[in-house]
Amino acid sequence: MLDKFKTATQRRPANPAGSIMVIGLGRFGQAVARSLVRLGHEVLAVDSRLPTVESLADELPNIVQADCTDMDTLRQLDAHSFAHVVVAIGQDLEASVLTVLNLSQLNVADIWVKASTAQHARIVERLGAHHVIFPEADMGARVAHLVTGKMIDFIEFLDGFAIAKTRAPAEMHGKALAESRIRQSKLITVVGLKRLNQDFLYAQPETVVEPDDLLVVAGATADVERFAAGT
Repeated sequence: MLDKFKTATQRRPANPAGSIMVIGLGRFGQAVARSLVRLGHEVLAVDSRLPTVESLADELPNIVQADCTDMDTLRQLDAHSFAHVVVAIGQDLEASVLTVLNLSQLNVADIWVKASTAQHARIVERLGAHHVIFPEADMGARVAHLVTGKMIDFIEFLDGFAIAKTRAPAEMHGKALAESRIRQSKLITVVGLKRLNQDFLYAQPETVVEPDDLLVVAGATADVERFAAGT
């Protein structure tokens, strides 16, 4: 399959060692590949479906039709040389698992996998995935927080840690961070704050919080949620 499409759309990075491979070009995979390209990274986008590859050939600089469940195909693509590989295969659990197994056997340095279920995540972690992400679940949690109007932004990590941007609560207005003792009372850390028409300020004990400040806070997910709910 790799040779079949070589002349039309198989374009590969000249230096895989500094590049990122994205396998699976559904909506999530396309979004990842486009964002990486926009940020200036060299990306090799891979999908087994010819129509998908053809439709993206003018948009993504390096793209190839290939079946990554096949070990020989991944060897031809020099998958082991890429700095990062993102497996964005959607609902095809078998294809995702086989691809991760192959990448692991090739000793790929950094494997990211989109998982659709907790069981899927456990399987690919045992096979060697270094990072597992749940785009739908993560976005659902994020939207739930944003809809309430309490948080401006919210990111949760797999280990129960979260970072949020939220409005400063009234109890902190006019007080220095050391005086408000927010770390002791709320069990969260104020990383910094954003003030209207000013650059981002990294938090210091003497930093005084003003009524319109937006705080960037970090801590255990439950503590961050409680803090934002009280703002």
